[in-house]
This record gives sequence, structure tokens and C-alpha cells, in this order.
Amino acid sequence: MSKPLRHGAVACVALYAATAGAQTHVQIYGRLNVSAEHVKASATAAGPRLSQARISNNRSVLGFRGSEDLGDGLKLVFQIEASVSPDTGAGEIARRDTRIGLDGNFGTLFVGNWVTAYNGATSGLDPFYPTTAGYMGIMANGAGPAVDNVSNTSSFDRRQANSVHYWSKPWKGLGLRISHGVNEERPANGARPNLTSAAAIYEHGAWYATLAHERHHDYQGPGRNDSGTKFGLAYQFGATRVAAVAERLKYETGLGDLERDACYVSVSHQMGSHGLRAGVARADDGKGAAANRVGFVRGGPQTGAIHATLGYDYTLSKRTMVYAYHTHLDNEANAAYDFAINSLGPGAGSTLKGTAFGLRHSF
Repeated sequence: MSKPLRHGAVACVALYAATAGAQTHVQIYGRLNVSAEHVKASATAAGPRLSQARISNNRSVLGFRGSEDLGDGLKLVFQIEASVSPDTGAGEIARRDTRIGLDGNFGTLFVGNWVTAYNGATSGLDPFYPTTAGYMGIMANGAGPAVDNVSNTSSFDRRQANSVHYWSKPWKGLGLRISHGVNEERPANGARPNLTSAAAIYEHGAWYATLAHERHHDYQGPGRNDSGTKFGLAYQFGATRVAAVAERLKYETGLGDLERDACYVSVSHQMGSHGLRAGVARADDGKGAAANRVGFVRGGPQTGAIHATLGYDYTLSKRTMVYAYHTHLDNEANAAYDFAINSLGPGAGSTLKGTAFGLRHSF
């Protein structure tokens, strides 16, 4: 940094500190995560095969977070997190986890644009989250990185706009998180859509366990409710961590109920700077009418899929790593599951493959 820029930055910090009063700290942080990929699809929705080299952004961010001590154990907490696309230069302020709230002996209560309790309960069990190989291609029925009650009515992997959240203080390793997406939207069909999400999380020693449930009210129309329920478990064996998630999604639609079960297993092993990762997700056939479809989930026979990924990473420093992985998503004849981010738009029965070499830096 040049001297004028450095002196200007110091002056800005000093001015902020002088006007912030009891402000205890403000942290600037970020993550840059970009990969060079070669992807293939045996068929797309438009018909032809696809083979493509590309540069993919894996949810890079730039953020500001901090707190103010209000006394008697009470703090104001805030965060503003922007999406950043190093590959294209695009980005939006406050598009990602953004909030303002209070933290005290009662727990943490805040409002903003934030991942739901259901989402956050198991995302850490996927070593490829969030990349092209993320488990959201099957688990949770796709990804909703910034959504409200009408912009995405299928995904249970959500960052919800206009939402209220409560996180309890852990008691003997057990904590509770609750999210509610308020019904600000007024669709033309007369629905009053809203979301309620909850997760019980247990963390103690080598163990991690969670039970989560989320309900979408009026997402598929007035009086029709959708639900997701999942159980996650992980255990750390020295340098190896094994994790598993089982999930059931249910949608109430005009064609009747649509239900689907899925599961995910991952293994991570760390050898000094070297990391080996593997993950496999399996979607069962959808239960419901063959014409019924919500997101990736379809009713009828041959509507399941398997998504498997094998990867390696090398830690260059505490903040920087290089990584590589190969991912393979195999759809059954009537299924059209896709990569949840950096998607390909596959046709029914297609097989998707991707090989990535990436660089990730956090600051």
C-alpha cells in the first residue's frame, strides 16, 4: 500500500473510532474461492451434450462485523456481508449473511438476511460446501443463496431475506436455533407465504449431532405446506472425521403430495498440510405423481440420483489452500438433478462430471 493510501486508511479508522463511542471492535473479513473447472453433461435440457472449460466463483465474500458493549452483559452485534465474484467482477452489498441484533445471557436475537437454522445445521458436514461439488445438488433440493418466500419455493438450503433468528446459549453442549421468514410477500394467488426453521445442535468433544426441521407455509399455493426434516451426525477419530445426514422432504402441490428421502456421507482425513475428502449423496425416487415436480425432486420411478466427489487439498498457510476434486452426478432415467451452484442445466437421465483445481484464501 502506498503512503497516501496507508495514511488515508489510518485516518478513516481513527475517525470511525472517535465517533463510534463504546464500539469495541469492527472486523473486516473475506473469502476468495475460485476454481478452474472442466465440466461435462451427457445431455442438457436443450438436447446436446455439453463439454466446457470455465472459471467458477465458489461464493466468495467481503464482510464487516462487530459489536458494541451496552453494559450488564448485553451487546449489540452486527454484520454486513457482500457477495464477490473475482471471476467476473460482479457483487452485491448485503447479499450474503447480514444482520443486526442483541446478544446477552438470554442468547442472540437478530434480524436480517441470514442462513436458516435448517441450512446451517449440516452445511459444515460437507467438505465441498460451497463449491460446484456441494451436497446441495441433492440434499435440500438445490441451493437458495439469497431468497425470500416467493423467489425460491423449492430449496431447503436457504439464506432467507426478512428473517428473524434466535440462538440459545449452549447448555452442556446442547443449543437451539430458530429462524422465521416473515410473510411480507403478497403473491397474486392470495397465499401468505412464510417460513419457520429450527435446529437442535449438540457439540461435545469429538461428537456433533443435530436434528432440524423447516416448514414452508403456502409456498406451493394457499393452504399448501412443505416440510424438511433431517438428522446429522459426525465423529472425529483423531485426524479423520466421518459425517452422515439423512433427510426427508415433503411438498403439498396441486398434483398431490410429493415426498423424497435422501442421505449423505462424508469422510475427511488430515495429514499435516495434506487433506483427503470424499462425499456421497443419494436421492431415492420421489413418491407422488409422475408429472409432479418441485425443483430437482420429481415423482415416479427412476427419479433418483447419486452424487459422488473425491478431493484433495494442500494448506499453504493458515489462510490459504489449493485444492482439487472430481465430482460425478449420475441421474436415473427420469431424474434431472444438477450441480447446485455453477449449474449445467441437464436433461433427464443425464450424467454430469466435473474436475476442478482451485485456490482459496480467507482474511
